[in-house]
Amino acid sequence: MTVMLYGIKNCDTVKKARKFLDQHQVAYEFHDYREEGVNPIQLAAWAKELGWEALLNKRSTTWRQLPDETKDNINEVLAMMVMEDQPTLIKRPVLELPDRVLVGFNEATYTEIFN
Repeated sequence: MTVMLYGIKNCDTVKKARKFLDQHQVAYEFHDYREEGVNPIQLAAWAKELGWEALLNKRSTTWRQLPDETKDNINEVLAMMVMEDQPTLIKRPVLELPDRVLVGFNEATYTEIFN
């Protein structure tokens, strides 16, 4: 099974997900989208599967720093543009499996998938 974990290496939730995967000896690749950016085609595929609202982190510092005009007029097109431009707006971690994509870390869900 090919497993990709996307996020930011200093994010506490990403650290929990990585620790879980390491403890359960799950082979995975990690992509830090603060350092490596995000592929717009991949971002669009995640949004198609999960919905752009599920990806957009409105609790982030980056969101709070956006102009009010952007926040007040957010829609799918604008959200995709700002997430591509500022990947720290993407909720994390994003776990990409061969058959699905998950956002966020939930230990019970990870246990169900990897046991």
